[in-house]
Amino acid sequence: MNRTDPFDGILLVDKPTDHTSHDVVARIRGRFQLKKVGHGGTLDPSATGLLIILLGRGTSVSNRFMSSDKTYEGTIRLGITTDSQDADGQIVKECDASGITRDQLESAMAAFKGDMFQTPPMVSAIKVKGVPLYRLALRGEEIERKPRFIHIYNFRLLDYTPPSGTFVLRCSKGTYVRTLCHDIGEALGVGAHLQGLRRTETAGFDVKQAIPLDTLLTLSQTDLLNVVLPLHSLTVNPLEP
Repeated sequence: MNRTDPFDGILLVDKPTDHTSHDVVARIRGRFQLKKVGHGGTLDPSATGLLIILLGRGTSVSNRFMSSDKTYEGTIRLGITTDSQDADGQIVKECDASGITRDQLESAMAAFKGDMFQTPPMVSAIKVKGVPLYRLALRGEEIERKPRFIHIYNFRLLDYTPPSGTFVLRCSKGTYVRTLCHDIGEALGVGAHLQGLRRTETAGFDVKQAIPLDTLLTLSQTDLLNVVLPLHSLTVNPLEP
Protein backbone atom coordinates (compact mmCIF):
# COMPACT_ATOMS: atom_id res chain seq x y z
CA MET A 1 0.00 0.00 0.00
CA ASN A 2 1.61 3.27 -1.05
CA ARG A 3 1.93 6.48 0.92
CA THR A 4 -0.96 8.14 -0.90
CA ASP A 5 -3.50 5.35 -0.48
CA PRO A 6 -6.84 7.09 0.29
CA PHE A 7 -7.77 4.30 2.70
CA ASP A 8 -4.90 5.13 5.06
CA GLY A 9 -6.68 6.50 8.11
CA ILE A 10 -9.27 5.75 10.76
CA LEU A 11 -12.96 4.96 10.99
CA LEU A 12 -15.13 5.84 13.97
CA VAL A 13 -17.50 2.92 14.47
CA ASP A 14 -20.37 2.53 16.93
CA LYS A 15 -19.96 -1.11 17.91
CA PRO A 16 -23.11 -3.15 18.59
CA THR A 17 -23.44 -5.83 21.25
CA ASP A 18 -22.53 -9.46 20.57
CA HIS A 19 -19.52 -8.46 18.47
CA THR A 20 -15.92 -8.72 19.57
CA SER A 21 -13.57 -5.98 18.40
CA HIS A 22 -11.97 -8.64 16.17
CA ASP A 23 -15.40 -9.41 14.66
CA VAL A 24 -15.79 -5.77 13.66
CA VAL A 25 -12.31 -5.70 12.11
CA ALA A 26 -12.99 -8.91 10.18
CA ARG A 27 -16.35 -7.73 8.83
CA ILE A 28 -14.93 -4.41 7.61
CA ARG A 29 -11.90 -6.11 6.06
CA GLY A 30 -14.10 -8.63 4.26
CA ARG A 31 -16.81 -6.22 3.15
CA PHE A 32 -14.41 -3.69 1.61
CA GLN A 33 -11.58 -6.08 0.66
CA LEU A 34 -8.98 -4.15 2.65
CA LYS A 35 -5.62 -5.74 3.39
CA LYS A 36 -4.71 -4.00 6.64
CA VAL A 37 -7.39 -3.32 9.26
CA GLY A 38 -6.96 -3.08 13.03
CA HIS A 39 -8.49 -1.34 16.02
CA GLY A 40 -7.38 1.20 18.59
CA GLY A 41 -8.66 -0.41 21.80
CA THR A 42 -10.74 -3.47 22.62
CA LEU A 43 -14.36 -3.41 23.73
CA ASP A 44 -15.94 -6.47 25.38
CA PRO A 45 -18.53 -8.27 23.21
CA SER A 46 -21.44 -7.09 25.39
CA ALA A 47 -20.25 -3.46 25.38
CA THR A 48 -21.29 -0.91 22.78
CA GLY A 49 -19.95 2.40 21.62
CA LEU A 50 -16.89 4.02 20.11
CA LEU A 51 -14.43 1.65 18.47
CA ILE A 52 -11.63 3.23 16.48
CA ILE A 53 -10.85 1.18 13.37
CA LEU A 54 -7.43 1.66 11.80
CA LEU A 55 -6.94 1.26 8.05
CA GLY A 56 -3.75 0.81 6.03
CA ARG A 57 -0.90 2.85 7.49
CA GLY A 58 -3.26 3.83 10.28
CA THR A 59 -2.54 0.44 11.88
CA SER A 60 0.97 1.64 12.67
CA VAL A 61 -0.35 4.15 15.21
CA SER A 62 -2.60 1.82 17.22
CA ASN A 63 -0.62 2.44 20.41
CA ARG A 64 -1.53 6.12 20.33
CA PHE A 65 -5.20 5.24 20.58
CA MET A 66 -4.83 2.28 22.93
CA SER A 67 -2.87 4.41 25.41
CA SER A 68 -5.44 7.22 25.47
CA ASP A 69 -7.93 7.91 28.25
CA LYS A 70 -11.48 6.60 27.84
CA THR A 71 -14.96 7.74 28.90
CA TYR A 72 -17.82 5.31 29.51
CA GLU A 73 -21.45 5.28 30.56
CA GLY A 74 -22.54 2.15 32.37
CA THR A 75 -24.88 0.43 34.78
CA ILE A 76 -23.89 -1.28 38.01
CA ARG A 77 -26.21 -3.93 39.42
CA LEU A 78 -25.86 -4.43 43.16
CA GLY A 79 -26.68 -7.70 44.91
CA ILE A 80 -25.50 -10.13 42.23
CA THR A 81 -21.91 -11.31 41.78
CA THR A 82 -20.89 -13.15 38.62
CA ASP A 83 -17.77 -15.09 37.71
CA SER A 84 -16.98 -12.72 34.83
CA GLN A 85 -17.89 -9.57 36.78
CA ASP A 86 -20.44 -8.64 34.10
CA ALA A 87 -23.90 -9.74 32.98
CA ASP A 88 -22.52 -12.44 30.68
CA GLY A 89 -21.16 -14.55 33.52
CA GLN A 90 -22.62 -17.18 35.80
CA ILE A 91 -24.13 -15.98 39.08
CA VAL A 92 -21.97 -17.02 42.02
CA LYS A 93 -23.63 -15.04 44.83
CA GLU A 94 -26.85 -13.13 45.46
CA CYS A 95 -27.61 -10.70 48.29
CA ASP A 96 -30.37 -8.27 49.21
CA ALA A 97 -29.06 -4.85 48.18
CA SER A 98 -32.31 -2.92 48.72
CA GLY A 99 -30.89 -1.27 51.82
CA ILE A 100 -27.96 0.37 50.05
CA THR A 101 -28.59 4.11 49.82
CA ARG A 102 -27.45 6.51 47.12
CA ASP A 103 -25.04 8.13 49.58
CA GLN A 104 -23.49 4.75 50.39
CA LEU A 105 -23.02 3.91 46.72
CA GLU A 106 -21.55 7.31 45.89
CA SER A 107 -19.19 7.05 48.85
CA ALA A 108 -18.00 3.63 47.68
CA MET A 109 -17.46 4.95 44.15
CA ALA A 110 -15.51 7.96 45.43
CA ALA A 111 -13.05 5.66 47.18
CA PHE A 112 -11.92 4.40 43.77
CA LYS A 113 -11.04 7.81 42.31
CA GLY A 114 -7.43 8.72 41.66
CA ASP A 115 -4.40 6.44 41.34
CA MET A 116 -4.81 2.78 42.17
CA PHE A 117 -3.66 -0.74 41.34
CA GLN A 118 -6.28 -2.99 39.81
CA THR A 119 -6.08 -6.77 39.45
CA PRO A 120 -7.43 -7.84 36.03
CA PRO A 121 -10.25 -10.41 36.07
CA MET A 122 -9.65 -14.02 35.08
CA VAL A 123 -12.20 -13.68 32.29
CA SER A 124 -10.07 -11.36 30.15
CA ALA A 125 -7.95 -11.45 27.02
CA ILE A 126 -4.69 -10.88 28.89
CA LYS A 127 -2.23 -13.61 27.93
CA VAL A 128 -0.07 -15.61 30.31
CA LYS A 129 2.57 -17.68 28.50
CA GLY A 130 0.64 -17.11 25.30
CA VAL A 131 -2.71 -18.34 26.65
CA PRO A 132 -5.58 -15.86 27.21
CA LEU A 133 -6.82 -15.84 30.79
CA TYR A 134 -10.40 -16.46 29.73
CA ARG A 135 -9.39 -19.84 28.30
CA LEU A 136 -7.87 -20.82 31.62
CA ALA A 137 -11.03 -19.61 33.37
CA LEU A 138 -13.14 -21.83 31.11
CA ARG A 139 -11.09 -24.79 32.34
CA GLY A 140 -11.80 -23.80 35.92
CA GLU A 141 -8.27 -22.55 36.52
CA GLU A 142 -7.39 -19.38 38.39
CA ILE A 143 -3.88 -17.99 38.47
CA GLU A 144 -2.24 -15.03 40.13
CA ARG A 145 -2.54 -11.84 38.08
CA LYS A 146 -0.20 -8.89 38.29
CA PRO A 147 -2.01 -5.72 39.41
CA ARG A 148 -1.99 -2.84 36.93
CA PHE A 149 -1.58 0.83 37.73
CA ILE A 150 -4.62 2.85 36.58
CA HIS A 151 -6.13 6.27 37.21
CA ILE A 152 -9.80 7.15 37.67
CA TYR A 153 -10.37 10.80 36.75
CA ASN A 154 -14.12 10.96 37.21
CA PHE A 155 -16.63 8.42 38.52
CA ARG A 156 -20.06 9.94 38.93
CA LEU A 157 -23.44 8.38 39.72
CA LEU A 158 -26.10 9.65 37.32
CA ASP A 159 -29.14 7.83 38.62
CA TYR A 160 -29.90 5.23 41.27
CA THR A 161 -32.95 3.05 41.53
CA PRO A 162 -32.01 0.14 43.81
CA PRO A 163 -30.52 -2.26 43.02
CA SER A 164 -29.14 -0.60 39.84
CA GLY A 165 -27.33 2.66 39.22
CA THR A 166 -26.11 4.38 36.06
CA PHE A 167 -22.78 6.17 36.02
CA VAL A 168 -20.25 8.03 33.89
CA LEU A 169 -16.58 7.12 34.16
CA ARG A 170 -13.41 8.67 32.76
CA CYS A 171 -10.33 6.52 33.24
CA SER A 172 -6.87 5.69 31.99
CA LYS A 173 -6.00 2.88 29.61
CA GLY A 174 -6.19 -0.68 30.90
CA THR A 175 -9.05 -0.03 33.32
CA TYR A 176 -11.52 -2.90 33.70
CA VAL A 177 -14.87 -1.24 34.40
CA ARG A 178 -16.47 -4.55 35.37
CA THR A 179 -13.76 -5.05 37.99
CA LEU A 180 -14.54 -1.60 39.41
CA CYS A 181 -18.20 -2.59 39.74
CA HIS A 182 -17.27 -5.92 41.31
CA ASP A 183 -14.96 -4.24 43.82
CA ILE A 184 -17.59 -1.65 44.74
CA GLY A 185 -20.03 -4.45 45.45
CA GLU A 186 -17.48 -6.15 47.68
CA ALA A 187 -16.83 -2.87 49.52
CA LEU A 188 -20.57 -2.50 50.16
CA GLY A 189 -20.85 -6.11 51.30
CA VAL A 190 -23.58 -7.07 48.82
CA GLY A 191 -21.67 -7.88 45.65
CA ALA A 192 -22.22 -6.31 42.24
CA HIS A 193 -21.54 -6.68 38.55
CA LEU A 194 -21.44 -4.52 35.44
CA GLN A 195 -24.86 -4.74 33.82
CA GLY A 196 -24.16 -2.65 30.71
CA LEU A 197 -21.39 -0.50 29.25
CA ARG A 198 -21.01 2.03 26.44
CA ARG A 199 -17.79 3.79 25.46
CA THR A 200 -18.57 7.40 24.63
CA GLU A 201 -15.16 8.97 24.11
CA THR A 202 -11.54 8.13 23.42
CA ALA A 203 -8.54 10.04 22.07
CA GLY A 204 -10.62 13.19 21.66
CA PHE A 205 -13.27 11.49 19.53
CA ASP A 206 -16.91 11.18 20.58
CA VAL A 207 -19.32 8.33 19.86
CA LYS A 208 -21.67 10.94 18.34
CA GLN A 209 -19.19 11.11 15.45
CA ALA A 210 -19.28 7.34 14.94
CA ILE A 211 -21.21 5.33 12.35
CA PRO A 212 -23.21 2.26 13.47
CA LEU A 213 -21.53 -0.87 12.14
CA ASP A 214 -24.61 -2.06 10.22
CA THR A 215 -24.84 1.30 8.46
CA LEU A 216 -21.14 1.31 7.64
CA LEU A 217 -21.36 -2.12 6.02
CA THR A 218 -24.02 -0.89 3.57
CA LEU A 219 -21.71 1.76 2.11
CA SER A 220 -20.03 1.43 -1.25
CA GLN A 221 -16.24 1.58 -1.57
CA THR A 222 -16.59 5.17 -2.79
CA ASP A 223 -18.89 6.16 0.08
CA LEU A 224 -16.44 4.63 2.55
CA LEU A 225 -13.80 7.11 1.46
CA ASN A 226 -16.10 9.94 2.55
CA VAL A 227 -16.08 8.73 6.16
CA VAL A 228 -12.42 7.71 6.47
CA LEU A 229 -10.49 10.27 8.50
CA PRO A 230 -7.13 10.52 6.71
CA LEU A 231 -3.99 10.53 8.81
CA HIS A 232 -2.95 13.97 7.61
CA SER A 233 -6.24 15.43 8.88
CA LEU A 234 -5.47 14.67 12.52
CA THR A 235 -4.47 17.63 14.70
CA VAL A 236 -1.05 16.14 15.40
CA ASN A 237 0.62 14.02 12.74
CA PRO A 238 0.21 10.50 14.17
CA LEU A 239 3.16 9.20 12.19
CA GLU A 240 5.62 11.45 14.01
CA PRO A 241 7.42 9.82 16.97
